[in-house]
Amino acid sequence: MDGRSGRRYKQTFMFDVRERPNLVQRALLVGVYQEKSEETEARDLIEELHELVTTLGIGIVGSVVARVPKTNTRYLTGTGKAREIIDHAKELQADCIIFDNELSPMQQRAWEQDSGIAVVDRHEIILDIFDRRARSREARLQVDLARMAYSIPRLKRMWGHLDRQGGGGGGGSGGASRGEGETQLEVDRRLARERIGRLREELTEVRKQRATQRKERLKDGLPHIAIVGYTNAGKSTLLNRLTGAGVLAEDKLFATLDTTTRRFELPDGQQALLTDSVGFVRRLPHDLVESFKATLEEALLADFLLHVLDASDPRVYRFHETTLSVLAELGAGDKQSLIVLNKADKITDPAWRTQLERHFDQAVFVSAQTGEGIDRLLARLNEMLYDRVQRLTLRVPMARADVLALIHREGKIISTEYEGNDAVVRAILPKRFLLKVEAFRIKETPVTPSRI
Repeated sequence: MDGRSGRRYKQTFMFDVRERPNLVQRALLVGVYQEKSEETEARDLIEELHELVTTLGIGIVGSVVARVPKTNTRYLTGTGKAREIIDHAKELQADCIIFDNELSPMQQRAWEQDSGIAVVDRHEIILDIFDRRARSREARLQVDLARMAYSIPRLKRMWGHLDRQGGGGGGGSGGASRGEGETQLEVDRRLARERIGRLREELTEVRKQRATQRKERLKDGLPHIAIVGYTNAGKSTLLNRLTGAGVLAEDKLFATLDTTTRRFELPDGQQALLTDSVGFVRRLPHDLVESFKATLEEALLADFLLHVLDASDPRVYRFHETTLSVLAELGAGDKQSLIVLNKADKITDPAWRTQLERHFDQAVFVSAQTGEGIDRLLARLNEMLYDRVQRLTLRVPMARADVLALIHREGKIISTEYEGNDAVVRAILPKRFLLKVEAFRIKETPVTPSRI
């Protein structure tokens, strides 16, 4: 879907592209809820849908939040409410109706048939955003797989125009047109299933490569930290701040879908790996969670998580719960984590900051953009990884340049003194290297209190 001038609304499949005749520039947003207690969340979700749709460059002419006590099989809403929404869309000259709720293929067809307007749902919007954002081969394959799974039940909708075409040379028989459409529908379904099979095979190969890369990282024995959180919380900006990775960091939803892992150094000299991950969102389509599981496994396999939240957003508590829910679905719900309240520089109300401090009492306030609080964050990371390092004194002959290089590369030098041909080095070194330097270690006698 694209709202830029001159572009047409598209339903894209990997085996074909069919353009719909109406331009998508003016969208009416619709959210449906059942219980009165759900109204606040429904309105909040419409605001989020507004952000998602705006990300695609589509203009929004209005929104409707409707309570429907009982779900209607044909429309989701009742018949009267459906007529009311369609009339409202036409009054606003909307060329697209976008539902926050997920529509079944039958409901989507019913709305389009009765309104003559393109109708899509939140699921398709998110798929379109993912389609634009994917860059790496793995991300592209995962998005393609999710799009194909979404498309198959909706192929009949794409061939609806044939029902209105006249057949050539057969007296304009509508039956001939439908027959042609049904034949092509079957072909498209077969091609779609074949494409899904190929995508799964390619993804299996890519995931094997990722598993190999992961094993290579594990050989180094470096602690692994994964950054997780709601989309647009500032995860990539934080990765860039801590590691200088240069990852794309835009003020947009789902600005990056590709994981990036970089090595960085903590204040005590310990090296660690930091991985960025795809952002979460409420009502994230299940097939996307499934498709991106290989990517999100980084969170599952990490030693611990940095859960990044936008501290300036009043929806921060709900965003926190959404991320916890997705992590639980991935099997990483019990993983040790540190909450990072990002964008602290945008907090203008001291009372709001106090409220956040009370609710997230162990959190660290930072601004990945300005650098505020980064020193405190690094100190907390040091504390979390304290049991992985050891302070020690080594006497290393100058001829053993390899050992001295190891200490400089993997540890943090506190002091160096020279005695004859030896270097006496006081350093902090990750415990995984202790065996390599044990022969040079000076056993320091602990200080005991004097007797009176």
